[in-house]
Amino acid sequence: MLLSNITDSLTGGLRLSVDFDSAADYLIFLFQLVFATAAVLVAGPVVVTISATRALRVQNRFIFMLNTSICDTLVGFSVYYLGLFDVQEGYPSRRGTYNMLPSLLGVNIMTFLFAQFDRYFAVCHPFLYTRFVTRRVVISANAYCWLHVYAQSIVANFLPLPKAIQLYVFSMVSLQVIVLTKVVMTVKLYFIARFQLERDPPSAERESNKESLRIIIFVVISFLVLWCPSFVNIVLRLVMGRGLTFRNEATNLFAIMARLNAVCTPSVYIWGSPALREAMARTVWGRACPRCCRRSEVKCT
Repeated sequence: MLLSNITDSLTGGLRLSVDFDSAADYLIFLFQLVFATAAVLVAGPVVVTISATRALRVQNRFIFMLNTSICDTLVGFSVYYLGLFDVQEGYPSRRGTYNMLPSLLGVNIMTFLFAQFDRYFAVCHPFLYTRFVTRRVVISANAYCWLHVYAQSIVANFLPLPKAIQLYVFSMVSLQVIVLTKVVMTVKLYFIARFQLERDPPSAERESNKESLRIIIFVVISFLVLWCPSFVNIVLRLVMGRGLTFRNEATNLFAIMARLNAVCTPSVYIWGSPALREAMARTVWGRACPRCCRRSEVKCT
């Protein structure tokens, strides 16, 4: 309690997320701090790498990766506030951000949906894809994800409470449709990767398509597994009034699970894409690599 009072005075009266009265409080606070740092250090280099490497930027799939990695980096920074301080989003809000920071997950949801359709048309309808799905179209789709989510959040903040709740309910219904669509597309992409590509002759394009499908399938499955508990809890609270409530965002287990995507998603990108790993070694770790290689007498690649 004494430590909490000292930190409250240092932060201008903004209370920390825990009172430090038990070992669990220390673990929660330490976890939030480590998680925020990990998200920034994992997703941030992906943003830098794709932005600095033209060979990646010209590929549509990496534009989607860039957009989600920007979101994940911002989610990491947001945890320094949502996870370390006594903040409660939603209704009623306590030191909330008017749903601006949680909306980052909404941007990711829509980006993944567009990425799934992008991969489907790239593999199943390559001629139409190369003709109509240009780089400008992909960039516009990613920009629309931000515009749609944040325009809806801003409008909700200026509406009277009854109207804002109606808009919130409408967004929940829309999310159910989006989640169902994502599940159907994930199953469809799995069968495409499993059977259709296996019949194609070996080529660099086939390997690239297999890599991109594998990444998007893993990313979407992990996202749904970590995010759906929070979504179900929100629906239960909204419809039946029986969902779980938590003291603040730092102790909200479901919100923590949803934010874990900020580490899982860029990790899958790095694991699944050799081109991204090689570019990251050159752009992010390039300055340290020659010195390490000289000491260990290992040739850099």
